[in-house]
Amino acid sequence: MIEARHLTKTFRDKKRGEIHATEAVSFQVVPGQIYGLLGANGAGKTTTLRLLATLLQPTAGSATVAGFDVVRDAQHVRAHVGFLAASTALYGRLTARETIAYFGKLNGMAAEDIQHRTQRLADELDMHEFLDRRCDKFSTGMKQKTSIARTLIHDPVVMIFDEPTVGLDVMAARTIVRFVRDCRARGKTVIYSTHVMSEVEKLCDVIGIIHGGRLLAEGTLEQLRDRFGEQEMEEIFVKVAGEEG
Repeated sequence: MIEARHLTKTFRDKKRGEIHATEAVSFQVVPGQIYGLLGANGAGKTTTLRLLATLLQPTAGSATVAGFDVVRDAQHVRAHVGFLAASTALYGRLTARETIAYFGKLNGMAAEDIQHRTQRLADELDMHEFLDRRCDKFSTGMKQKTSIARTLIHDPVVMIFDEPTVGLDVMAARTIVRFVRDCRARGKTVIYSTHVMSEVEKLCDVIGIIHGGRLLAEGTLEQLRDRFGEQEMEEIFVKVAGEEG
């Protein structure tokens, strides 16, 4: 469902010259699987996700999402992807329900389908108590749940989560982790980017460790434990990043 092949993105800065945000990143994600992209801030996680979501174009390499090329078939890719960015950027004067409906209309959904889908997402994300309140009154957790709902209103087959639990309290984070797990159970293809080691251990079927723009290690948790001789994901990550450093 997702295949990245030597995906590379280079930015040019007047002072720093060429900056290699990602270098020859290659991996696959199949339906019913959560692929964890693990890395520190600035490692290249978000750039990789933006390339897959067609928000950026690769300098080199290629990728397909749901069978569509991210450059040649960008519009088709977007129709099949829900991309949750780290920033919520909600319009404060709209309610959560109005926000979700607006994005449903952008995706060409009928009013009845929007209503049905909103109800289901509100159930799954525990949103009913604030569904008809304005977004400018929301807590961080309420904003993030609303952002997830608007991203997934069209029920995409591919879901990309970029640091979805940043800044959330324990209960809100647990709700979102449970929702991501349910996505896998429904056969969705999921990429989950994070630097929270415990979430990786709980959620991810396959883990890719990215550092300095390059994918340095990949495998199941057990495979990584065997390969690096460590049980804790944090220790595995430090060993991989430390070897590179």
